[in-house]
Amino acid sequence: MSFLNCSRSSEKVSSPTDSPPYDKEKYLKSKDQNATSPVGSQNSSKGDFPNIMLEYGNEPLQYDIYTTIGKGCNEAATISVAKHIASGHNVAIRQVDLDKLENEASVNSVQNEIVLCRQLNHEAILPYYTSFVHNNEVWTIMPLMAYGSCRDLMHAYFTSGLPEQAIAYILRDILNALEYLHAKGIIHRGVKSSHILISAAGRVCLSGMRNAFQLLQHGELRKLVYTYPDNPRKMLCWFSPEILEQNLSGYDTKSDIYSLGITACELANGYAPFTDMPATQMLLEKLNGTKPVLADCTTIADLTADENVTNSDVPEDSGIDNVSGSIQKNSALGYAYNRTFTQNFHQFVELCLERDPDRRPTATILLNHPFLKNLRKRCTSVLPSLLHPVTPLLDVSKLPKDDSAVEDLAEEMEDLHFDEDWEF
Repeated sequence: MSFLNCSRSSEKVSSPTDSPPYDKEKYLKSKDQNATSPVGSQNSSKGDFPNIMLEYGNEPLQYDIYTTIGKGCNEAATISVAKHIASGHNVAIRQVDLDKLENEASVNSVQNEIVLCRQLNHEAILPYYTSFVHNNEVWTIMPLMAYGSCRDLMHAYFTSGLPEQAIAYILRDILNALEYLHAKGIIHRGVKSSHILISAAGRVCLSGMRNAFQLLQHGELRKLVYTYPDNPRKMLCWFSPEILEQNLSGYDTKSDIYSLGITACELANGYAPFTDMPATQMLLEKLNGTKPVLADCTTIADLTADENVTNSDVPEDSGIDNVSGSIQKNSALGYAYNRTFTQNFHQFVELCLERDPDRRPTATILLNHPFLKNLRKRCTSVLPSLLHPVTPLLDVSKLPKDDSAVEDLAEEMEDLHFDEDWEF
């Protein structure tokens, strides 16, 4: 089978009656012994984002839009780089065309995402400054994350994966975000590299809250969830087995921990496991307890000995970019022979990808895993140097400018008709 499909082991998960594969008491005691709170906690400073939320207006002409940097919401959303004219701060603007959304459920998910994000307050979660409706579009103003997403970094620079130390800092802040969300009874259901953004100062933020689920419904706190996320096609590889099963056992916040393990493999190897498999085979592999592993010189020999799955086996409507995935995989194949990840990193991923959710640690416990607990500095102090030679997008004025907002306003003015002349 291809190398991307090989990024998994044939190891099966032990029976649910076994004890968890980690020492819970040891991790919790380790946390209590630390005098300082975890970096990135909700009590930390706001970092490099300007705290001027009230200054952002709800009119398109208050922003200079320069260029489009991405798409979202199944191509219904356009993300652009812009500058807030009054303050001069760089921002990102997401414009969701309501006419392009597939159904009413998609409209509701966009609305719920905006309402939820405005209620959250954590430095490792992407803030929304303001939202408003213009014509048939919903505009959302956010800070500009000048390094882009982790997926962007891997696509353009780190095709064989990010440095391990950079991954450790990124995962620590994402775990802090998940700890905050889980404490509020929120399941993210969308943890992957394209939803991890990095600011110019090296601040890591989790985005992609469109599929988040709140366990507190109508005043009742649920313990399990049975509903399936809307438009899940592009998230299948990151979903936990219990989400994909859709049975009476349901799932909870531990499903995010599994997604984090898949994301860790993605950041380390430049691709996500299972991405060149047919969806049905991926489902069977996950349900049977097949556990992805990091590809390095200690595992590559076993991984490449697995059976072959070719790109022709991937259906066109699987939501998986098998061509780019294979290119990434083949590029990482040779690199893996010359790379060695630490045993702590291997163990961290193994814990996250346990088939039985009861055997997975919580976000709080994982924050005290040996892979992360020795990181004493903040991401903003270390991460930019680890991402060298990548340079963040700081001067947006050099980008091509999009004057569509001004043109739309001009067209609206041409359509105006006054019944009476103005009197001066």
